[in-house]
Amino acid sequence: MRAAAAAAACWLWGALLAAGRSLPRLRLPYRELLSTNRSVLFFGLRGPLGFRSLYLDEYRDRLFVGGKDVLYSLRLDRAGMDAKEIYWPPVPGQTEECVRKGKDPATECANYVRLLHPYNRTHLLACGTGAFRPLCAFVYVGHRGEHAFALEPAGAENGRGRCPHEPDRAFASAVVGGELYAGLTADFLGRDPVIFRSMGTRSALRTETDQRLLSDPKFVAAYLIPDSDDRDDDKVYFFFTEKVAEADGKEHTVFSRVARICVNDVGGQRVLVNKWSTFNKARLVCSVPGPGGIDTHFDELEDIFLLRTKDGKSPEIYALFSTVSHVFRGSAVCVYHMADVREVFNGPFAHRDSPLHQWAAYEGRVPYPRPGVCPSKTTNQPRRQYSTTKDYPDDVLRFARAHPLMYKPVYPRHRQPLLVKTDLQHHLHQLVVDRVEAEDGQYDVLFLGTDTGSVLKVVALQKANSAATEDIILEELQVFKAPVPITQMEISVKRQMLYVGSSLGVAQVRLHQCESYGTACAECCLARDPYCAWDGTACARYQPAGKRRHRRQDVRHGNPMHQCLDQNLTVDDFERVEEKVLYGAEHNSTFLECAPRSPQASVQWFVQRPPDEQRDEVKTDERILQTEQGLLFRTLHRHDAGVYYCKTLEHGFTQTVTKTALEVIEREQLEHGFQRELEGEPARPPCPEPTPRPGAPTHKAWFKDIMHLISYTNLQRVEEYCARLWCGDRQRRKSKLAKAKHALAAMDVGKRGQATKPHGGRNRVPRQAAAT
Repeated sequence: MRAAAAAAACWLWGALLAAGRSLPRLRLPYRELLSTNRSVLFFGLRGPLGFRSLYLDEYRDRLFVGGKDVLYSLRLDRAGMDAKEIYWPPVPGQTEECVRKGKDPATECANYVRLLHPYNRTHLLACGTGAFRPLCAFVYVGHRGEHAFALEPAGAENGRGRCPHEPDRAFASAVVGGELYAGLTADFLGRDPVIFRSMGTRSALRTETDQRLLSDPKFVAAYLIPDSDDRDDDKVYFFFTEKVAEADGKEHTVFSRVARICVNDVGGQRVLVNKWSTFNKARLVCSVPGPGGIDTHFDELEDIFLLRTKDGKSPEIYALFSTVSHVFRGSAVCVYHMADVREVFNGPFAHRDSPLHQWAAYEGRVPYPRPGVCPSKTTNQPRRQYSTTKDYPDDVLRFARAHPLMYKPVYPRHRQPLLVKTDLQHHLHQLVVDRVEAEDGQYDVLFLGTDTGSVLKVVALQKANSAATEDIILEELQVFKAPVPITQMEISVKRQMLYVGSSLGVAQVRLHQCESYGTACAECCLARDPYCAWDGTACARYQPAGKRRHRRQDVRHGNPMHQCLDQNLTVDDFERVEEKVLYGAEHNSTFLECAPRSPQASVQWFVQRPPDEQRDEVKTDERILQTEQGLLFRTLHRHDAGVYYCKTLEHGFTQTVTKTALEVIEREQLEHGFQRELEGEPARPPCPEPTPRPGAPTHKAWFKDIMHLISYTNLQRVEEYCARLWCGDRQRRKSKLAKAKHALAAMDVGKRGQATKPHGGRNRVPRQAAAT
């Protein structure tokens, strides 16, 4: 049995690696994003921003940002322009108290704005850590088009239970009907995990202090999702992870959870007074099924994105998970249907007799009304009317307290992940999704924020007649120069923009830039980007409502042979490719660089040796190696001279990337040149000047190439020789001028000495002049 389990685990690990391997079609570095106006950065107006929160307000066309002691209001179309600032430090004296309590004054004892929510038509609710004394305030933002931005003069109020004390503690919140629902740790020491409802006109409500409800949770997200057309049936859903003790009590396992509570919950009359009486939770499963029932679970929930649909009651839940096991490190994205979530909450409750027993489905009588349901028209029966949770019988509330967990887990669509990544250099933290209309249907484009300041743009394709998917990394965007974790992302479908936050600042990034893929139909087709299509003349934004007949797009296959058959499939005009000249010394190493724009393309090298006009494929061996960066000659031979062409091949599309003329300097010529110089003969190049070509380097660059390439036994001799050769005449002119100046100085000193010497004395020449 153990051998079979080990074999199954190895098979599953291999399958995960195969599924997780993929390279981005395009890598765009930080500077290129800026130079092409693909991204705009905002780092604050008073030193490091210390970013912590982001709210995208498309109604007002503003982006609201919370940082260290500051709030900003930015334009959506140009994040760095017309920035409005509110300076919001801690209450006087609180910073000093924070330091006295042992907190770090540089990273903890400030007011980090953690919460930004729209509260009504004219105000935002903002809450900050307040140097470990949370505080909240209203921010006046005015009506649409007003662009007002001011902290309410009434001042701040206590934010405990609304905002965490720590700048980086996991936290989730939502504002519903003027009330704040927050999942957080509510005490200074971080030992009181709670889901808390505050503000509004009703009494505050919270979860009981019971590990059966919340066990060391890490809150990720909170959303209002209506269950029916009856507003009394609305529920707030919380997504989080928690550590759960196994039956033996020795180890803790991390599980991802979805929990829900009724918006109209007011607690019980005698049991669960001022406590949630409708709290239920279930496990979220994201796993890769393997042989023999062995699944690989991704249990660390990182982020949640709700993809809203026309039916507001049925959004699609995109969840980003990670795992760090003894075997591998990876990430996965799973998609859940709300119908499956509701089915689990309407199913059996979990039950065990003690912490040492295994969980089982509860088979006893479940009281009425069913624990976890809301008092509404759906719940009421003719003879059993419940207008509030205070009307619920005590046995219902006692059952809810003892059985908060549902027995069945929530499985993702097709019972497997949409995307699995096991070979990435970085860790995935954030997720947003855009549903895009393409020529052949709808595609969900995922934007994944990493811990190295980059964003991956990925499209997942459902394979025909199968639940399996193929994921394509379209682009890797290095948004921030420093490798900092991306902590929040928001997407504006209306403006086709992505807003990315890290501790350094905020970036505004365009979702697409079709012209960056190239100037040929095949290049546009190979990109497989749902946003882009070939319109007959250029790679441009695909508009579903457009009437052009010649748009070419192939997201599913990326086959230019099919889409661009009447176009040029070979960008192979050798004469139009800029030729570079490279000099190498015989018997030394030489490197010909070629970095294809697409890492997915295969590279071939061809050489044309004069006077033959035929181009032959370069044969690699132990002496000539082909690497990812180019062609390496470990030992250069004189017959290696010629013109080298680096060509890329991708799905039938051929393109010449570089053209390099390699000229070999023979060993005898170098040695002869060195010898003539050492013997005092006039300096001259050790070999004839090559015939000038357009763009060919000067003779100085020619010798610099030699210096970089040869491994001469006495490198200092070579440096001295080249230095004399490069600047020979200039050095001689400088030397003659210096000698003349010294001679004039000596004569001037001598004249002054003659005029001032005593009679009979000797003419004393200063030591410096004499030496000259």
